[in-house]
Amino acid sequence: MIEKVKRVAVLGSTGSIGRQTLDVIRATPQRFRVVGLAAGKNLELLAEQINEFKPEYIGGSSENNDIERLKNIVDIKNNLLTLNEIAAGPEVDMVVIATSGTAGLRPTLAALRAGKDIALANKESLVSAGEIINGEARKSGARIMPVDSEHSAVWQCLCGEDQAAARIILTASGGPFRQYSAEQLSEVTVEQALRHPSWRMGQKVTIDSATLMNKGLEVIEAHWLFNMPYDRIDVLVHPQSIIHSMVEFIDGSIRAQLSYPDMRLPIQYALSYPERLPNPRLPRIDWSLVRNLDFEPPNYDRFPCLGLAIEAGKQGGTCPAVLCAADEAAVELFLAGRIRFTDIAGAIERTLEQHRVIAKPTLEEIEAADAWGRETLLKTASGVK
Repeated sequence: MIEKVKRVAVLGSTGSIGRQTLDVIRATPQRFRVVGLAAGKNLELLAEQINEFKPEYIGGSSENNDIERLKNIVDIKNNLLTLNEIAAGPEVDMVVIATSGTAGLRPTLAALRAGKDIALANKESLVSAGEIINGEARKSGARIMPVDSEHSAVWQCLCGEDQAAARIILTASGGPFRQYSAEQLSEVTVEQALRHPSWRMGQKVTIDSATLMNKGLEVIEAHWLFNMPYDRIDVLVHPQSIIHSMVEFIDGSIRAQLSYPDMRLPIQYALSYPERLPNPRLPRIDWSLVRNLDFEPPNYDRFPCLGLAIEAGKQGGTCPAVLCAADEAAVELFLAGRIRFTDIAGAIERTLEQHRVIAKPTLEEIEAADAWGRETLLKTASGVK
C-alpha cells in the first residue's frame, strides 16, 4: 500500500519548533512534503529553507522592506503571502502553527475554517481564544494536534480509551531555579534564565519555563484541548523530564508517556497521527543510566506566575489574553535588562488587576485585550528595577 504524502505548511519555520519540524520532515521525506514556509525574522535562514524545500507558498513580514530583501536573497517571483493565505491554501493538508504570541491566532482560525488539520505549538492562541478555536474546529471537522510535549503525552495516553479521564497530571521540569531561594531568584541573570536544564527552546518559552508561567499556560491549554475542568488538572514537578504527563482514570489506574526530552518526537506524532513512524534521528532512553524519577509539588510562593496563569484561566473571558500579552511584554523587558527576574510576576499581576474582564469576547475584543495588556504592562513596569 502506497501511503499518501502529507503536504505541510510551517508557519514560524525559522523558530525552534519550526526548525525541528523541518528536521522531522527531512528524516521522513517519503511521508511529508513542505508546501508552505513563513517566518517573520531571520530572512537568511528562511531563504535557505526555501532553497532546500522549494515550497509553493512563502510568507514573511511586510515590514522593513523584508519582501525586497528576501527577493534579493532567493528567487521569488511573486509577493509573499500572508500567514492566513498560506494556512488556508488549497495545496495544504496540515498547518504547523509554530509562530509565537498572538500572531498565530488568525492563521490558526484560517486553517480550521478551511478544514485543515493543525499541529499547534502556539500556546497563546488557544489560551487567549480557546472557545472560539474549538468552535471553529467543531464546525469544519478539522483536528487540533497538540505539539507541546505535555499535551502530546496526554493525547497519547487517551488514545484507545472510551471513557474520559478523571484527572490530568502535567509534569514540569521545574526549570533551572527549582531549588533557588527567594534571595537567589532576585539575582537571576538573563544568561542563567536562558539555560534550561532539559529542553532546547526559543528565548520566550525558555524564560516562561523558568518562571513556571509556561506550565500555567499549559494548564489553560489542557482545559481547552481535553475539555477538563481546572480542578482536575494538576501540576507535578519532575526534574528528569522523562515522564511528559500522566492521565488518571476513574478506577485509579494511571497512564504515562515516557521518552527522552526531545521536541521532535511530539512534533512527529502530530504530523503522522494516527501512525507512529520510525525515525533514527530520535534518541532512545538508556534505562541503565536512569537512576531515579523524582516528583515534588510546585512552589507557588517562589513561582507565582503559575498561580497567576491558572487563576486567569479560571476567570476566563479576556483575562487569559491579557495574561499572555502582559507576560510577553514582561519577558521582553527582562531580556532587555530593564526589570529583574522576580519583577515579571508582579508586573503581570498589576496588569491583570487593572483589567475589566469581558466574559464572552469576540475575536476583535480578544485582540484588543491583548493590545491593552501589553501597553498596560509596559506602563506599569516602567521605572521598575
